[in-house]
Amino acid sequence: MDILRDGARALGLPLTPEQVDAFARYDALLREWNARLNLTAITEPEDVQRKHFLDSLAPLPVLAEEVARADEAEGAALILEPLPHLLRKPWRAIDVGAGAGLPGLALKIVWPPLRLTLLDATLKKVRFMNEVILRLRLSHAVAIQGRAEECGRDPAYREQYDLVLARGLAPMDTLAEYTLPFARVGGWVLAYKGPRGPQELSEAFYAIETLGGYVERVAPVVVPGLDETRFAILIRKVEPTPRGFPRGRGLPRKRPLRKIGG
Repeated sequence: MDILRDGARALGLPLTPEQVDAFARYDALLREWNARLNLTAITEPEDVQRKHFLDSLAPLPVLAEEVARADEAEGAALILEPLPHLLRKPWRAIDVGAGAGLPGLALKIVWPPLRLTLLDATLKKVRFMNEVILRLRLSHAVAIQGRAEECGRDPAYREQYDLVLARGLAPMDTLAEYTLPFARVGGWVLAYKGPRGPQELSEAFYAIETLGGYVERVAPVVVPGLDETRFAILIRKVEPTPRGFPRGRGLPRKRPLRKIGG
């Protein structure tokens, strides 16, 4: 776990021995289950540390800066250490299309107060994530099976979360419809994106605004030891999502929200 330990320190996230051990056990479980369930194509230990764990953690400093700025604007005292400030918040978070549990479980390990729901439509992935939660003894964390289009209309989940996570889920216009219905007004969506992130975003402003969001920041993210372009896209929920969204029957993917003539 040296790659992870050193990389997290470079991000301003020094890991405790217990956290390093938790990541090591997560890695072992991922490889064990992947041998029979094909959870991920990334299996080499060094790649798991860089492309899964550090990639999941890398946007946290950006999120922390924006949250601190918002808290100060709402009357909080000057926040000198945004990242520790963020990691003390007992936020409710949902990882939409969580797959093998990333980024959600990686964030939960470094952010213990986080109250985490992991949502995925595939039962085998849900079972794996719940096994990780059990083995790592992660409190206030659960994986559930469901589709974003359905859960986003369910009052038990709709507009209930401070933070909505999406990594490798869909193009931004579709992703907006999958995620914004879960965020409470004042909450955040954090989208993990590769090199096409800004281009996707340019095609998604109408969808984001229609669904009650406002783009606060698009930030390039450096993943230690990884020479690949990454972006963190932060969206603030500023108005309730209108009734009727998210749409069902696969429409967010088949017919993304686009301005007529746009």
